[in-house]
Amino acid sequence: MTRSLRLRLAVGAVIAIGLVVLVVWLSLGRFFTDYVVARYRGEMATIIDTLAAELAVRDGELALGRGPADPRFDLPTGGRYWQISPLKGKAMRSRSLWDTTIDVSTSTDSPYEGFSISEGPDGQPLLVQSQVLSLGANAPSVRFVASAAFPQKELDAALGDFQGRLRLMLVATAGVLAAGAFFQGALGLVPLRRLSERAAAVRAGRARDFGTAGPSEMQPLVSEINLLLEEREVAVERARARASDLAHGLKTPLTVLAQLAEHLPPEERKLALRQVELARQRADRQLQAARMGVERMATTSIMGLGGKLVSVLRPVTAERDIAWRVSIDSSLSLDVDPADLAECLGNLLDNAAKWARSFIRFSAHRSKDEIAILIEDDGPGIAEQDRESILQRGARLDNADDREPDGTGLGLAISADIADAYGASLTLGQSDLGGLKAMLTFPVKVARRPLRDPV
Repeated sequence: MTRSLRLRLAVGAVIAIGLVVLVVWLSLGRFFTDYVVARYRGEMATIIDTLAAELAVRDGELALGRGPADPRFDLPTGGRYWQISPLKGKAMRSRSLWDTTIDVSTSTDSPYEGFSISEGPDGQPLLVQSQVLSLGANAPSVRFVASAAFPQKELDAALGDFQGRLRLMLVATAGVLAAGAFFQGALGLVPLRRLSERAAAVRAGRARDFGTAGPSEMQPLVSEINLLLEEREVAVERARARASDLAHGLKTPLTVLAQLAEHLPPEERKLALRQVELARQRADRQLQAARMGVERMATTSIMGLGGKLVSVLRPVTAERDIAWRVSIDSSLSLDVDPADLAECLGNLLDNAAKWARSFIRFSAHRSKDEIAILIEDDGPGIAEQDRESILQRGARLDNADDREPDGTGLGLAISADIADAYGASLTLGQSDLGGLKAMLTFPVKVARRPLRDPV
């Protein structure tokens, strides 16, 4: 079964129109046939009545005063024929029959009610209507058969011409009805298309709900969706508040633990402070996860946001004489919440700024189906066997140039999680600059997915 509502409506309309046209064709054909056959029967009955009125009995034999006035009876194969056949004696017939006699006894039934078929003067079949009559009230009556006939092809041609015209008319009617049905279907689906556009606006953050516009038949559905959105917003706000309360509630105990750790021996103090920082980072990650669950989608310019991030990091890297090259088309944008994209890119740019020796390259380009954002540096890079593990939360590598890394290894993992939530991917590789190449690949039609539960 097709999933296209438009196609279903079109197929249903075509089937319905076809059935209606078929019924109309058969009905009108039958009605017209009956009507035309009845007219011919009436004409033949009039001819027989005219003949009977002109007949008389003379010396025990039939005598015809004056035949029907139609000139076709006087022309050989003129198209109209009559014949008087007494039970005894010689038959009388119209000149149009020429040397042919209508033999009623050998006539066969025809497909037309009230007529039999007999051979005519030109060898063509005649449709014959016959009636047995008697004449002579005061003397022994004379019984005879009065017959009137016409060519079968005349009636066949009339009905065939009508059937041809009827088919043409019904085909044209079916075409007009089909076009009307398609137009009606397209017009009827307009509210659904507008509902889809409204859903896209809600998803992009341009609207809070579906509003109340639209046909009355769709109002129950729209109202239920609006209620669902409202209930969802309330539910996630509560969840967000609880996660925020939890994250903030942990800060005070962690601060106390950090102060107590200052009184420990050096090695134990370093380990304790690292664990406290790790707990603080994971609490922040819980808060980030809660926020991502409720933020609305928005169209974000990569160059606009990336330029702001670079402008913040330039003063920090200027002390180490690190040069930046930003190559991003200003028309590139993503359907990603600005805060999410800022954190994702910010972690990657901060990592590049931390490990670069003299140069950082920040670029983005679009292919047919995806947008790729690349952040490269000329630092020590990451060994191939470590690139997958470094994306796990809390993973850290020994530093390659005797610089002590800050943080707890959550930056790259957070960026990977944010990318995954939007159906994107983060891959690490070797840059031609010599250091790390981090590549974010977003589908052109970004589809947001649930964020993985943080640990």
